[in-house]
Amino acid sequence: MSERGERVGVVVVIVNYRTADLAGECVRSLEGEVAALPGTRVVVVDNASGNGSVGKIQKTLNQMGGPDWAAIMPLNRNGGFAFGNNAAVRQAMSDPADPEFFLLLNPDTVVRAGALTALVDFMRTHPRAGIAGSRLEDPDGTPHCTAHRRFTPLSELDGGARLGLLSRLLRRHAVSPPIRDQAHPCDWVSGAAMIVRRNVFETVGLLDENYFLYFDEVDFCYRAKQHDWQVWYLPQSRIVHLEGSATQIRSTHARRQPYWYASRRRFFLKAYGLTGLIAADAMWLTGRLALALCRLCRLSGSRNDDPAWFTFDLIWGDTKSILSGQAVHIGRREKLR
Repeated sequence: MSERGERVGVVVVIVNYRTADLAGECVRSLEGEVAALPGTRVVVVDNASGNGSVGKIQKTLNQMGGPDWAAIMPLNRNGGFAFGNNAAVRQAMSDPADPEFFLLLNPDTVVRAGALTALVDFMRTHPRAGIAGSRLEDPDGTPHCTAHRRFTPLSELDGGARLGLLSRLLRRHAVSPPIRDQAHPCDWVSGAAMIVRRNVFETVGLLDENYFLYFDEVDFCYRAKQHDWQVWYLPQSRIVHLEGSATQIRSTHARRQPYWYASRRRFFLKAYGLTGLIAADAMWLTGRLALALCRLCRLSGSRNDDPAWFTFDLIWGDTKSILSGQAVHIGRREKLR
């Protein structure tokens, strides 16, 4: 039971790393949702920010009157997104309060009125739904693509080429399909705002902490579906996502951090093995070469908005992992089943 004597229905987990102001505003946006769903708790996990984040967030809570439904969990190291979420989930699952759901929420989000209630109502009326993602949008309401298809070597061909004809031929393999206004099942949803049934953690396990950031939600949704849980997108739950603020990505052309490539590599190795990773890279390169050829011939082609050194970092990182034997180890020992 909670301190107020209520059964905890939802534990909201917000993982912060040096974004205390954003995390504070995220907590403020949850105040009305907590009032609408008595028994909801909010845990702000601080991944050893070391910049006074804990004190800043506590100050925000004090300004809100020190609500008993919100708490801070400082960690002694920054182990990544999955690590921070798991710390709070693990603690809550050992609590006699027995939470029914967990909402994993990025600190760079603002929860619109009714978003949490919509998620909980949906999950309670769809018992096979193990995970559901909210509609993420800009402050002006412009939606982001939140419901996705799984990554495959063919999806990498489409992602590398970005050519109209080829994209139409591969439309069933596109990772990010056109946005729909109706609730529907999908392969995975953005980890910026996804609700997870407690039973999913009990049957599937926690998030894979070997992903520092990115692809951890892809992996988790994949595993949930392998255990016959459904993954849904729920546009009735609307959450503003200030995309890139939490990861401090300001430009699409900035060089991408090595952990993104490591996470992509890990997912393909776990899902498809070493041959799958090689096939994915080969398909992506084929697509990229096709795009370059179209541009050279002045045919239509999409604008190149890849981060700096993207092709080199992706292929060279995977090549080094294969030559060192690390990729073989991951592909054999940690294959998704």
